[in-house]
Amino acid sequence: MSRLPLLTLIKRFGSALRREGTGAAVRRSVNYLRRRARGAGIGTVPLATDTGPRGSERYLHGVWQNLAQQDAFHILQAPSVDRARRQIAMIADLNLPQCRKYRVEQLAGFWRSRGVEFEYAHYQDIPRATRIMQHATHLMEYRLQSGAATDMFRYEARRLRLPILYDLDDPLFSVSAYETYRNMEALDPALKSHFVAEAPKYLSMMNGADILSVSTPGMAQHAGLYSGRPIFVRRNFADVQTLHAGAAAMADNGADDGMFRVAFASGSQGHEIDLAEILPPLSAFIQADRNRRLMLIGHFDLTHLPEGLKPQIETVAFRDYDRYLSAVARADCTVMPLCDDAFNRCKSAVRVLDAASVGVPSIVAGVGDLASVVNSGETGIVVQQGGSWMQALREIAACPKAAAQMGRNARANLEERWCASDQPHIIAPELIEWVEA
Repeated sequence: MSRLPLLTLIKRFGSALRREGTGAAVRRSVNYLRRRARGAGIGTVPLATDTGPRGSERYLHGVWQNLAQQDAFHILQAPSVDRARRQIAMIADLNLPQCRKYRVEQLAGFWRSRGVEFEYAHYQDIPRATRIMQHATHLMEYRLQSGAATDMFRYEARRLRLPILYDLDDPLFSVSAYETYRNMEALDPALKSHFVAEAPKYLSMMNGADILSVSTPGMAQHAGLYSGRPIFVRRNFADVQTLHAGAAAMADNGADDGMFRVAFASGSQGHEIDLAEILPPLSAFIQADRNRRLMLIGHFDLTHLPEGLKPQIETVAFRDYDRYLSAVARADCTVMPLCDDAFNRCKSAVRVLDAASVGVPSIVAGVGDLASVVNSGETGIVVQQGGSWMQALREIAACPKAAAQMGRNARANLEERWCASDQPHIIAPELIEWVEA
């Protein structure tokens, strides 16, 4: 990036001196020299001074006007071309803990391990989101919908000539998925109407990006019905935190109390409908032995359960990740039924990863990406459409030693195949090339 000619700098200093006084003119000059020393270049937003109310959706407007007036608005060459290093800025919806972990924090660890700098910001923290874009070579967005703030970020990214990737792990853009999503039956109809109304805002963000990344092959296929952008898969995986927290939970599991526990975990509302898919055989299995328990972890409305089952129910409130894993570690197996609908066919296998991290085998439906992570008969059991959940439960319960070995196999498979790596089944090679080329 070429420097401004000396005569231009002198003219700008004189203009600032007349308009804003000696102190402001000197501060502008010092800020410019600091930006040049950092390699930020002409047209980079001056970070030392906020230009409006903190967090305002017009935060950058004054800066843009000032840059335009000084003929410094346009950057002629993309930072990825001008600089040898790579630095990713991610602006994300960080409100959901599971989404933050799997789509933001673990991605930061992955790229940093490859020598790529990575910073992220909540989309509502406008000053930070603006700041991290200034030294970036690439912008990634996660779970954002169009609006005044995100439109402003996009405009600034295009001004800075940053290539843009949009990431999503649920079909929030899809009216057709919401209208057939069985879990909505457990929620207020007004909530589904709200989701449908918001769908175009997600699609608008998707189609304004250069490329898309999604969490599963099923999600990629469904997104292709709505967008012509290049779509690549970046699966969720077990990061260092998951492996360490899982090992700690296994170590602290404590003495066996003689109970056989089947766990069902729910991190959001509406999964009562999924459990209802297997409730008759599951309820019969639990009630067949007084030493069996159904452990419900997270969000669940108990009114959906038969009265005869309730004495053998254990509930665990929604909690932080480490304590959640400690609860799962007490189970002999987990069950993960899913209704076979368009929304669930996009689902990732994060609950399988969680269970495997604490050495617990999973019985899963053949829907979404669950079956991709489970080696049926070795690390868990896949029950395909029309298969017998009762038979799967009995198989796990019949031999505690075999079930425990299945759990150890699941942990070994997690460490070998489903941890952070650049293997194609984890991250599409095109995504790595997009950043590092």
